[in-house]
Amino acid sequence: MEAVLDGAAGTRPTREHADRPLPLRIGTRASPLALVQTRLFLGLVSQACPVLRVLKAFEERPMSTAGDRIQDRPLADIGGKGLFAKEIHEALLDGRIDFAVHSLKDLETELPRGVALACVMRREDSRDALVLGPDCGAPDDADPGDPWGRLPRGALIGSASVRRQAQILHARPDLRVETIRGNVQTRIGKVRAGTVCASFLALAGLRRLGLEAEAGMVLDPNIMVPAAGQGIVGVTCRKEDTELLELLHVIEDAEARPVATAERALLGSLDGSCRTPIGAHARLLPDGTLRLTGLVARPDGSFLLRRTVAGSARDASRLGRELGEELRRDSPADILA
Repeated sequence: MEAVLDGAAGTRPTREHADRPLPLRIGTRASPLALVQTRLFLGLVSQACPVLRVLKAFEERPMSTAGDRIQDRPLADIGGKGLFAKEIHEALLDGRIDFAVHSLKDLETELPRGVALACVMRREDSRDALVLGPDCGAPDDADPGDPWGRLPRGALIGSASVRRQAQILHARPDLRVETIRGNVQTRIGKVRAGTVCASFLALAGLRRLGLEAEAGMVLDPNIMVPAAGQGIVGVTCRKEDTELLELLHVIEDAEARPVATAERALLGSLDGSCRTPIGAHARLLPDGTLRLTGLVARPDGSFLLRRTVAGSARDASRLGRELGEELRRDSPADILA
């Protein structure tokens, strides 16, 4: 692999790279969005190391995960969001794939033994969006001071996220929320069919699929605190695979890493499950300051606590842990029991 990297810099590659069988196998979920994200990743690697593209050095291995197969129950009832990565990481550890591409928000905060978060890609827009059905008000009718004003009183909103549910019910207790799961296209289809009045989706996913026009409302992170890691693609590989770790470090995004570290540290310190509404959103300011907002709530919106801290990006992990501890300390005991 060192020879392959040398080839990217213009040095003729030797046969040393033959020690690693090609193609390199990339594990990913089989959803349309996951495949788009995998190809974005491959584009970055190919730019950084063109010889790998010439060698046709990659092979996609789409996989069906338990989180994808089981659609009739909330994630919390079937084991949590880690089900989107469990089988992929099993394939990684037993050698069926060489690395894996994930939506970072789908990764558990404590990775399986032997698995490393090798790199994170540049963050897409981290904001949440609402796909609106025909019963919602027109944009011209919306009150600029009321981000929820286009939703009719008592409207049914589709969401699989207790984080989103808690925040919208806190702001609009008159609304109803129903769990809907499935990929982006499935959720959009349920809005169009009138199954729900509106549905939440991550703006990053809509953009990557060329569906940004479906976003009827885009929600500022101060209104709807995003999920930890939202909009970031993370790549995992085996901790012992130093050659791949070095290769993936080349495409690491310098701004996304401290942001992801802070958000995941906050989530890890709270040790929340999929039943606990938790939000985390970090921004790296031009002067190098990291600004981190965290949120804890009850699913019914009856309690919501939001706090913000700032500090050096070098202290991203500490900032996340300390803010998480503060949120835990100042929340009712039942929230994170």
